[in-house]
Amino acid sequence: MQRSLRAAPGPSAAAPAPELVEAGFALEVADAPLLHAGLNLADMAHVLDLRSRAVLPEDAARSLLRLLLQAHRTPAEEFGYDPAHGDPYNCRERLFSERIGDAAGWLHAGRPRREAGRVALRLLLRTLTAGLVAATAGFATAVAARAEEHAETLMPDQTYLQQAQPSTFGHYLLAFAYPALRDGERLLHGLDWVNRSPGGAGCVNGSRLLDDRTRVADLLGFPDLIEHTRDAMWQTDGLVDLLATAVSLVGSQSKLAEDLEIWDSQEFGFVDLAGPYTRASVLMPQKRNPYALAIARGATGVLIGRLSGFLAVVKSPSARSDNLIFAYGEVPRALELARKVTRLMTGVVATLEVDAGRMREVLLAGFSQATDLAEFVMQACEVDYRTAYLVVGRAAGDAGRQGLRGVDLTGELLDQAALALLGRPLGLAGRDLTGILDPEAIVRTRLAPGGAAPTVVRGMAADCRQAAERLHQQAERHRLAFSQAEDDLLTQAREVARG
Repeated sequence: MQRSLRAAPGPSAAAPAPELVEAGFALEVADAPLLHAGLNLADMAHVLDLRSRAVLPEDAARSLLRLLLQAHRTPAEEFGYDPAHGDPYNCRERLFSERIGDAAGWLHAGRPRREAGRVALRLLLRTLTAGLVAATAGFATAVAARAEEHAETLMPDQTYLQQAQPSTFGHYLLAFAYPALRDGERLLHGLDWVNRSPGGAGCVNGSRLLDDRTRVADLLGFPDLIEHTRDAMWQTDGLVDLLATAVSLVGSQSKLAEDLEIWDSQEFGFVDLAGPYTRASVLMPQKRNPYALAIARGATGVLIGRLSGFLAVVKSPSARSDNLIFAYGEVPRALELARKVTRLMTGVVATLEVDAGRMREVLLAGFSQATDLAEFVMQACEVDYRTAYLVVGRAAGDAGRQGLRGVDLTGELLDQAALALLGRPLGLAGRDLTGILDPEAIVRTRLAPGGAAPTVVRGMAADCRQAAERLHQQAERHRLAFSQAEDDLLTQAREVARG
């Protein structure tokens, strides 16, 4: 037997359940301050579009625009968003109807409830994304400047917190400039996605009232449309990209923060955080805690949680409100947190005090030149690298047990190790190994692209500064364009409102 459609379609006449108000509408209203300005702009553009098509009467257009301009001047906290009246759209509808009566109903023409929110979210995100790009450029600039300053500051580079090879602090720092620049480029790509208009999309398949969707896009300063109307209203993949890039950006800074926290300790003493980026212990007078670094590390965890949570939300079937209800607050707050942390780490890097003497002391106390020594043994004695590796490793272990350092290794010690391992010496007794064991000399041999030689480091630092400047300029161009578009829209709205 064929089933009939469910009876009694349409809105319920019953008041919302208190539990729904508390758990649902209150959640959306809490995000209203983030979207308030964008909702007003989206509404103005919609009114101007309807007016230009002669869909909306002139007197209603003027009344609506005067009301929307007043709303735009009103701080969100004073506007009257109240979950008891529903979500932000319902709150606005109620207030507008109270102020101008039935004329407020024209805002519904050709547009579902969610479209204004979709537009407002993109207006907000494009500004936040441009701001994050600018902050990223600032971080890369600060890192590059300090890297150039410390292009000759010797240090033992580490893996697994163990000495690896001689390097410089400048070379180490640049390893954080390049990821930041790549994330900046990814953010610009995400900005291209954000900066497209969903306006005029209707709910899923558009509206016969709005056959040309470019008018709203132009009024709001969007250079392009989201082509497919259903996709325009419900797409979330670009939001995932933005969140993931924010996690990547701050996650890289968290690695730097963890390194600096270790090196800031008395046990290492490589660096010292500037006082304004620390917090004193209230109990232990000798302690000055690297508070800024804890913030960067913790924020990374928060952002990972927001990305994971959003991925869990958007797995629902298509055309569901839950995909974006949570995005209105979570995505903007994630981008703003990433911007704040990036600016924080920029300050940390720019003011960091570096103890070059301590770094050199620790470098000379270890055996980080062992790789270069093994390569020398391989070539000088015409043995394979694995054999040279074992001989040098044995000699380093013997020297360490005798209280010697890497710079104290001699040909005699190498021959003794070879005799023990191979049953024969390698003929290195009496060889001068000073140049092979000198960490500074080793660093100056690293002339290949990306190497630690000071000249190479300075070149890379200059390249990073230039790339960061380009990022910053692109961010500023976008921000100026967004500001100009808003000014132009408000000007048109005022002209029509005045009649």
